[in-house]
Amino acid sequence: MQYIYAALLIYKSGKEITEDTVKAVLAAAGANVDDARVKALISALDGVDIEEAIAKAAFAAPAAAAPAAAEAAPAAAAEPEPEEDHSEEEGMAGLGALFG
Repeated sequence: MQYIYAALLIYKSGKEITEDTVKAVLAAAGANVDDARVKALISALDGVDIEEAIAKAAFAAPAAAAPAAAEAAPAAAAEPEPEEDHSEEEGMAGLGALFG
């Protein structure tokens, strides 16, 4: 992911995403740079409209999260939290411990 983040950072700064710029960003961040991964990233980004890819990703993330949230909601509703019954005397006994 750090390679993609480096490319996005370069893109947002308005610079051209090249092997040298990706390597420079990764090196500045203290990451170990793998030349093969940098070349693969540059090759994968060839012809990609990054702005369009970001827009698609922004719309896909909420849509992907919605079904997971919908599945979790019935499970939470099906299992109600057990109610703890504390009497007033138990509460007062606990307060008595504060005063010795």
